[in-house]
Amino acid sequence: MKVLLIGGCGFVGSHVADALLDQGLKVRVLDLKPEAYRPPLHNVEYVFGDFGDSNTLFEALAGVDAVVHLASTTVPGTANLDPVADIKGNLISTVRLLGLLRNTGCRKFVYLSSGGTVYGIPQHDTVPETHQLKPINSYGIVKVAIENYLHMEQMLHGLSHVVLRASNPYGPRQGRLGVQGIIGTSLWKVVQGEPIEIWGDGSVIRDFVHVRDLAKLCVKALISDATGCFNAGSGTGASVNEIVEKIARTLEMKGLEPMTVTHTPGRAYDVPRIVLDITRAKECLGWTPQISLEEGIAESFEWVRNQISNS
Repeated sequence: MKVLLIGGCGFVGSHVADALLDQGLKVRVLDLKPEAYRPPLHNVEYVFGDFGDSNTLFEALAGVDAVVHLASTTVPGTANLDPVADIKGNLISTVRLLGLLRNTGCRKFVYLSSGGTVYGIPQHDTVPETHQLKPINSYGIVKVAIENYLHMEQMLHGLSHVVLRASNPYGPRQGRLGVQGIIGTSLWKVVQGEPIEIWGDGSVIRDFVHVRDLAKLCVKALISDATGCFNAGSGTGASVNEIVEKIARTLEMKGLEPMTVTHTPGRAYDVPRIVLDITRAKECLGWTPQISLEEGIAESFEWVRNQISNS
């Protein structure tokens, strides 16, 4: 099987590329630019360009059997700033991609959606895939729209697809720009001696999944005959304050100076709690996350420290 991995040079995509290669699959990556933290892989074919461009997509789709679509031009914190750009960059580009797929032999599609935003404000402590979809920000609205288009493609054109509603991924190769999650952002700040910034009182609860666990789920979804939506998280929640405490303990265990924490006003689009029910992924795809939050934070801390010391 030859797989087109859209967004394969990003944080999550780089780990999915590793997992696909470990499975013995052929990989072609489509992304805007090379990976930020390691050189190109010798056994991966790269196409650099915008996945919203039809000519680039046509070139990248030639001869592939399946697509894993991870690319996004926004994150939850930026999508509301320009919803029109969010729609153009993500929804319209993906609909164009699906149209091109109808003229190829590619009939398998895995899409990375957002378990943290598509459900809106949860009505249950642990959220199953059957929960109502009522997102409260543009990022989640666009993700739901893409999910609906995928369902339409399956019903009308036979596209076998899996939607993975991921929680908050973290781990090595997560960027330092402050838009990719509390764990990665905080670790970069701590290692550089900067204060950690907490939105609100730190009581917001999220489900965090290690990026390698998420990458393995992407591969399982790709090679499975299963279709439909699957939550992709740890199945447990941790508050922002608990994350800060775990980072503090990591510093203490390594004999390092304690960090400084600052607080800023909360954000209206942050739901107070979201923890995903991952029973369906366990039962249908045979997947269970393996890396604990403590282990993952410690590993990520060492990776960030190595990046800074080698820069």
